[in-house]
Amino acid sequence: MSDEYHVGDRVQVYLNPDWFDGIIVRIEPYSDHRSFHWVELDDVAQAVLNVKQISVFNPKNIRKV
Repeated sequence: MSDEYHVGDRVQVYLNPDWFDGIIVRIEPYSDHRSFHWVELDDVAQAVLNVKQISVFNPKNIRKV
């Protein structure tokens, strides 16, 4: 993963076919090279997806804003 993420970072999460805004609220290490990034979605994304938080494992599906 090229970017280093921290709790509180504003990010976008890719959920086919759109990117949704949110904030990292928790990071759970999985291995030396990967982690689960828990993102609390913004109000608009929550309304569209009907979910408050999502876990992102694939680094291709998260980017800093």
